[in-house]
Amino acid sequence: MQKIIIFFEKFDFYLWNSFLIYLLLGVGIYLTFRLKGMQIRYLFTSLKLAFTRSDNKAKGDISQFQSLMTALAATIGIGSIAGMATAVVAGGFGAIFWMWVVAFVGMAAKYAEAILAVKYRITDKKNKMAGGPMYYIHRGLNLKWLGATFAVFGMFASFAGGNLIQAQSISDALFELTNLSPYISGVIIAVLSGVVILGGIKSLGKVNAYLVPIMAMIYITGGLAIIIIKYKYILGGLALIVKSAFTMKAAGGGLIGTGIMSAIQMGIARGISSNEAGLGSAPIASAAAKTDLPGRQGLISMSGVFLSSFIVCTITVLVLSVTNVVGLEVASGELLNGAPLVMRAFSSIIPFGEHIVATGLVLFGFSTILGWSYYGEKCFEFLFKEKYLIYFRVVFIMVIFLGAISSIKLVWPLADIMNGFMAIPNLIGLFLLANVVVEESDIFLNVLKKEKLSLKKIKQKDFEIN
Repeated sequence: MQKIIIFFEKFDFYLWNSFLIYLLLGVGIYLTFRLKGMQIRYLFTSLKLAFTRSDNKAKGDISQFQSLMTALAATIGIGSIAGMATAVVAGGFGAIFWMWVVAFVGMAAKYAEAILAVKYRITDKKNKMAGGPMYYIHRGLNLKWLGATFAVFGMFASFAGGNLIQAQSISDALFELTNLSPYISGVIIAVLSGVVILGGIKSLGKVNAYLVPIMAMIYITGGLAIIIIKYKYILGGLALIVKSAFTMKAAGGGLIGTGIMSAIQMGIARGISSNEAGLGSAPIASAAAKTDLPGRQGLISMSGVFLSSFIVCTITVLVLSVTNVVGLEVASGELLNGAPLVMRAFSSIIPFGEHIVATGLVLFGFSTILGWSYYGEKCFEFLFKEKYLIYFRVVFIMVIFLGAISSIKLVWPLADIMNGFMAIPNLIGLFLLANVVVEESDIFLNVLKKEKLSLKKIKQKDFEIN
């Protein structure tokens, strides 16, 4: 097993230290320029639209808010908590700086993904929406083989990062808190997930619309409380992040090693896991949203990167920094890592801190499993006939149990590898379809200007009447 783990860790390191870094950043920077800094100019508008009621008459299966929550359910969870802890241990605090960089340019990619997902989506035989990179690569570029390549790796990624990691992190948190056997927690998670997964996208959307806001507020409130209590160390923590991004040593050293490349590799890989910008998974949920304007869904989807990376991830890292828990060892002599490390950080300041993290991890992980099950389903449907979908769902639910009893050292590198292979065809599609993105963006922005002008006139009339 140790040889297998070392192989995946090495492969993961070389994959994310090769052309994939340049491809990801390059496409993100290219789209940022083509869209004239959309993520800066329309950030507040995107956040406002995210919480605006959808047009129920528009085409789609779920509301725009439910679509965003389904996407956030797959990003704002384990990747933003346990993922940040593993990034710091393996790549040092400097990894977070590079996570911010990839998140910034990734906002443009997320915007583009959602636009293309809505524009090229189709209505299947059951009158449900189907879309995502496999469809816009196929229909927009007439490259079905490349779309199928994305679908294959997307399906495997749903089992790795969307299933194994989540179940493993949940079982870790429950064992740390209650000493509950991973075998028992695995069965419980599988059964609960199965009930919702078998209900389809509308069931997923409703569950995530309630779960995500609640669990986000619980975690954010607890994290901010710790940061406020230890406010004297905030500037030092931020300085450490920036300094470590260029001259640093990983907390764990070990196989991955030390240096700037470790920070970049961990920051980008874990950044992708936490916000999915450029990965291609989130637009699968965007395609199901009730909207007739691709650009509107683009802005809503873009807000998800800001919420997951710049809010939740940053809170996690600052908590780890101000509590000074990174580098602690467990009884076996290994470094405290993942979910247990974040739980230790919270409990060191707040008496019930570990309960906040455990609750957040369980709910985050559960909702992430639900979100990725839908992504995997749509990839499966693109490759195979819909009538075989029940087999995918059954296997997906069974793998949840395996994830609960698996090793953290194996599942994270495996998930990073699948994410990398999944991102490549999607990034190629985004680059080649950039002109379409710009055209659709201009159409929506003109509509948005007219809506704002109309609203301004209505307010002016109300003022004159009063």
